[in-house]
This record gives sequence, structure tokens and C-alpha cells, in this order.
Amino acid sequence: MGLLTGWADLPAFNSLASGTSDLFLRLLKLISLPIIFLAVAATITGMKDLQEMRKMGRKVFIYTLGTTLIAAAVALTLYILIDPAKQAMGLQESVVADIGQQKSYLTFLMNIIPSNFFQAFAEGNVMGIVFISIILSIAILFLPPEQKAFLNQFFSSLFAAMIKLTSFIIALMPIAIWAFMTLLVKDLQNNYAHISRLLLYLACVVGANVIQGVVILPLMLKFKKISPIQTFKGMMQPLTVAFFSKSSNATLPVAIRAAENKLGVSSRVCNFTFPLCSVINMNGCAAFILTTVLFVSTVNGITFGTWDYIGWIFLATCAAIGNAGVPMGCFFLTSAFLVGMDIPLYMMGLILPFYTLIDMIETALNVWSDACITISVDKDLAPSTNVLPEINEAA
Repeated sequence: MGLLTGWADLPAFNSLASGTSDLFLRLLKLISLPIIFLAVAATITGMKDLQEMRKMGRKVFIYTLGTTLIAAAVALTLYILIDPAKQAMGLQESVVADIGQQKSYLTFLMNIIPSNFFQAFAEGNVMGIVFISIILSIAILFLPPEQKAFLNQFFSSLFAAMIKLTSFIIALMPIAIWAFMTLLVKDLQNNYAHISRLLLYLACVVGANVIQGVVILPLMLKFKKISPIQTFKGMMQPLTVAFFSKSSNATLPVAIRAAENKLGVSSRVCNFTFPLCSVINMNGCAAFILTTVLFVSTVNGITFGTWDYIGWIFLATCAAIGNAGVPMGCFFLTSAFLVGMDIPLYMMGLILPFYTLIDMIETALNVWSDACITISVDKDLAPSTNVLPEINEAA
């Protein structure tokens, strides 16, 4: 239905689809921020000590860093092989990009620590919420056992209630998918004229995401003796939500629910790893930043050597890890890099109309990567997590 109504491009359908998609995203975002806070708090406060938290956090960080570096390396390899800038010479003055006021990367990092407890929730600062949740939970670990148990039960019960609320919202998903598909088809029709001129660039970005999602991450699961097909089937629902909503944070409640109920992942690992990965695990963003910076720079006459390419793998990885919580984060961080290099942003104006499609693919890849990391960590820690109480049982 979405394909048909999007192709028809009728004002009535477009208006209804816009209102429906906005309502669905509002409902998901309404519960996503409390779920991030409660998931981390309920998990850490239920741990025996800091050693257990460090062990789990270390594994999550190693998997995240490794997969993001590989995503950037895959993007670089495709860029060198396809060389999309060759076909785009002369387009840099065809449109001017209006991307708003730029902020430094340091500003994004400083926002991790909000000035007060409620500011992070009011501003939707995911990194700030995770920071508050972690330091509060660590403090609770040092309380007397009876107080620690009470607070853990409190956070766990609230978290179970939020997960239950998620199941009601998911019932609206078929209607929401119609709305998202209608808007997607309409946007693609309106921007068809520029597709041929940017086809090789889009092939690099989308191809890097596809290779990472279809080849690299399944190979990681195979190495851990986990079935990629079964994992994908179990995560089909959150991947659908991620693709159409373009928001890893909004997808978080659905992802946690699917990993626990369909993949059998320990709630202790699931509730800690997914929120943390939603902040630092951005495989798709790393590929976009590296490809776009090299593409726009080369079109504007900048040349890169071997060591420059290697350096951009690490720069794109670091930028992607700090991207969470920034609206259109990948696009704005890429623009910030280009401004710092004193490169005109004309080409970003040509890329902007297609960023919706790129963002959909990137978000799905990020959630898929989160799921692969979560199930891998669960397998690594299986002997220790099996003895821990499950939050789902309390629900």
C-alpha cells in the first residue's frame, strides 16, 4: 500500500502518512529514553560488583571498536575501487547546501556530561542519559545490601513496565510502515533527477553497509558458532523498525524485547549492551563519514595518499563512536570535518536529498551490529550470566 500511495503522490495520502509516521516516532521516543536509563540502571545495580561491570563493558567496547574499524576499512576499499569522484567532477557548484550552524566535535563530546540530572532527558541527550545511569548505578553498588536490592527491584520493575508498554506500541507497526513507505517513495520520486550523477557515490556508501551487514557481521557470528540466519530472523522486527524510523534510539525497546524473547539472550547482557551500543556502535556512520569526506574533498581538488587514507579510517571510527544523540549526526559531523578542511559544502547539498535513504540503511546496519555484538557478548559470558536473575521473570 505504501508503494502505491507514495507513487500516487496525492496530498491527502501524504498528509495522512506524515501525521501517522510522526505519531509512531513520538510514541517510540516517548519510551526510548526512559528505557535506556532503566535498562542500564537495572542491569548494573543487579551485578555483584564493579568487576562484573568492567568485564562486560570491556567486551562490548572491544567488539564495537573492532566492527567500526572494519566498517570504515570496507568503505575505504570500495571507495578506492569504484572511485566515484571521477564521475562527479564539475558538480560542486550545482547547488548550495544549507546545513545550518556547525558545532565542533569537542562540543558533542562535552555534552556527555549534562549540567543537571533532568537536562539530558529534556534535550534527548542519549550519551548524557547513559552517563548519568552508569555513575548512579555504580554509586548504588556501594550501598548496603538491603538498599541496593530495593533500588535494583525498583528499577527492574519500572523497566519491565516500559517493555510491556512497548508491546502495545508495536501493535501499530503495520500502519506506521505504510506511512514510512509512502513518504520514502514520494521523496525518491522528487529527487530522481540527481541519482545518475551520484550513482557511484551512493553505490560506495550503500555497498559498504551491505558488505558489513551481509558478510562481516555474519562471519563474526559464525566464528562465535552462532547462526547468522537464526539471529537475523529473531531481529527482523527491530530491523524493520530501524529501517523505517531511522532512529536507533527509538528502535531500542523493540530490539531488547526481540533479543530476549526470540533469541534467548540473557536480560542482564541485553539490557546493558543494547543501550551502550546505541551510543557508541555506529558501523554505518563510520562508512558514511569516510566515504563522503573523501568524495567531497576529491571533487574539490584535494588528493590523498596511503597514510591519509589510513588516518581517515581512525578519524571516521572515532567520529562515529561519538555520534549518538546528534540530529542527522553523520551528516553534520561530516560537514564539520569538511569545514575544518576549508572545503566548500556545495556537494553536501546534492547528497542531502538522498540522506534519508542512506540514513535508513545505516540505522538498520547499526541495530543489526548491536544485535550481533549483544549475542556474542552473551555467549562469551554465558556461564556467569546464567546464574543471575532475569528481569523478565519479575515482569
